Amino acid sequence: MVAQVFAFITLSSQLAQVHASQLELRRSLGDSVDEVRRDSQYQIREVTREVSLQRTELQTQLHEQQQTFEHQINVLRASQDDFSTVIEEVIRGVVSVGTDTSAGTGFIIDARGYLVTNYHVIRGARFIKIQTYDGIQHDATLVASDGGADLALLKAEGLFQPLLFSAPGDVQIGEKVIAIGNPLGLSFSVTEGIVSAVEREGPSGLKAYVQTDVTLNPGNSGGPLLNIEGNVVGVNNFKIGNAEGLGFALESKFVEEFVKRNLPA
Repeated sequence: MVAQVFAFITLSSQLAQVHASQLELRRSLGDSVDEVRRDSQYQIREVTREVSLQRTELQTQLHEQQQTFEHQINVLRASQDDFSTVIEEVIRGVVSVGTDTSAGTGFIIDARGYLVTNYHVIRGARFIKIQTYDGIQHDATLVASDGGADLALLKAEGLFQPLLFSAPGDVQIGEKVIAIGNPLGLSFSVTEGIVSAVEREGPSGLKAYVQTDVTLNPGNSGGPLLNIEGNVVGVNNFKIGNAEGLGFALESKFVEEFVKRNLPA
């Protein structure tokens, strides 16, 4: 009897140890499983985040490539004697300028309604009006002027499509250019030619003029001279009266400097 009781006690103790070992093992396995689950969830989140970033970057690159491709197509069309695409893009940034004393052309340089023209177009005027390509007229006021460079900065109320200046020194002799203007009252007329020379001396003694064989007539003054990318390379200013194909435009870098000095923040 005593032996049986002793054996029972011993067996019970061993069973308790086994049970405790099972509980410890289950607890350890549970912790390991939780740790593995947490690691897996973290790795999944990181992979998802990386995939999302790569997708966004790829979409951005594709968008930029598409814009570059479209721009190259437009340039190619223009280089093949077809300026139609460029004109469609820029003509809304060109305006006719009329006063009580004269008429000319101008172009928008800031979407808030700031535009550039020649000073002689608005000199002494009691009122200034501009007309956009859609036929709408706006009153304009003089913001700043430079008589030596023959430039004027005007302001009209509304939102407009601005033109961009070409990079300084970017104009090349022989490259094709167009002028959009208001010659003899024929609004938004387009003429084509090439750059004949650069850094020509103007009436004020400033060697800052692009010589071109683009046809210019009274009313073209203050309008943009544009390259095949639609950027402003100069402001059409004057021509030699008794000669053919001798027009001059103030180089864009001088115009841009004038704008930066006078454009309100």
